[in-house]
Amino acid sequence: MENFIFYKSDTRGYADHGWLKSNHTFSFANYRNDDRVHFGVLRVLNDDYVAPGMGFGTHPHENMEIISIPLKGSLAHKDSMGHGETIHVNEIQVMSAGTGVQHSEFNPSETEASEFLQIWVFPNKLHVTPRYQQLPLDVTKRHNNWDQILSPNPDDAGAWIHQNAWFHLANLDQNKTLNYELKDKTNGIYLFVLEGSITVNNQTLDRRDAIGIWDIDSLQVQATADAQLLLMEIPMELPSYLQ
Repeated sequence: MENFIFYKSDTRGYADHGWLKSNHTFSFANYRNDDRVHFGVLRVLNDDYVAPGMGFGTHPHENMEIISIPLKGSLAHKDSMGHGETIHVNEIQVMSAGTGVQHSEFNPSETEASEFLQIWVFPNKLHVTPRYQQLPLDVTKRHNNWDQILSPNPDDAGAWIHQNAWFHLANLDQNKTLNYELKDKTNGIYLFVLEGSITVNNQTLDRRDAIGIWDIDSLQVQATADAQLLLMEIPMELPSYLQ
């Protein structure tokens, strides 16, 4: 029997630091909600706004898979592995923190704000060699279609991480119905509405609403208005090192 949890956008944690405005789906920094610590191995989903010319100074991470997806503007990245890149809309950035890495992120524009999703996933093993990956995404592939942007397999489409997870983007026309078949039936789905509105599981979801659902083989989504979606198929059971 399927199980699900509905996340309305206005129930997320919110932090306003002036230059940084962030909506937290799960407990993060000063936002603490014991009922919202993670969904399966999905630990962080931050919906961030960074003012022009501002950003995050150098800070450390370890043993986490960190995915960044720009929605507007760009983000300049520097890290202790020697990378100095700028990530733009229709690109994805992945960093496996593993044994430890330090990095900074800044909005390089003096006029345009940067908006991006910061996603953390618990890895399936500890202390991997840190790595960085940045790839362009073809927006045409997601028109009324699930475009795979991340998987566990370095040889598959999109970026990859150390976890049995698959991420997809889709841009749906109004009234379009799309089915998703799980790659691994033991996984769950976290579906996040970037723009527009949809119905799924007899539930209406609007902009920035989300649903987490598990114990299913497939999922059907219908767009009630033009919609942009992020679907994350992820293990529901935490890695053994966290149990």
